[in-house]
Amino acid sequence: MDWTKLASKEIIEKTIQALKENGIDAKFVETSEDAKKELFSLIPEGSEVMNMSSVTIDSLGIAKEINESGKYDSVKNKLSKMDRATQGLEMQKTGAAPEYAVGSVHAVTEDGHLFIGSNSGSQLPAYAYGSPHVIWVVGAQKIVKDDTNAKKRIYEYVLPLESERANKAYNITTGSNVSKLLTINRENISGRLTVIFVNEVLGF
Repeated sequence: MDWTKLASKEIIEKTIQALKENGIDAKFVETSEDAKKELFSLIPEGSEVMNMSSVTIDSLGIAKEINESGKYDSVKNKLSKMDRATQGLEMQKTGAAPEYAVGSVHAVTEDGHLFIGSNSGSQLPAYAYGSPHVIWVVGAQKIVKDDTNAKKRIYEYVLPLESERANKAYNITTGSNVSKLLTINRENISGRLTVIFVNEVLGF
């Protein structure tokens, strides 16, 4: 299975329609630059924003814009000034419900289900419930046929690459884990979740 192959325009349109039927906003852009413009058009300046751990978000310079431009109230900047030993619970609460959560997902099914794997689980509370606004930028190579293939993509393709990244970044020689796996089948609050598909291979 080639997990890096971009979905066809027909499949992308089908997936977008399925997501919308499941209460999840979705749109399509051609380039990563278009995706950045679309994402920041959805976030008013001055808003509280947290960029979650994401190769896609980092590689597009979105994290840098959120944390360094001065246009947004960066949650990551707040957390960097806190002491894990004495303010651990406060840090968890702060990260669990930012006004805007920005990140990506690891797989999207053609029938409109989203899959996010995580080792720590730190980004999952905001995605599942905590944040009133969640925006994901997703390369069109992450669209798969169904839930079975979504899990295969995560375990067979994403996990080895994330283990390699974690080893380089944090010297974690034992590899990463899919310790928690969030599946979003439907969203009941209109406008809370948005997926921006990009016609490029982004992240993994």
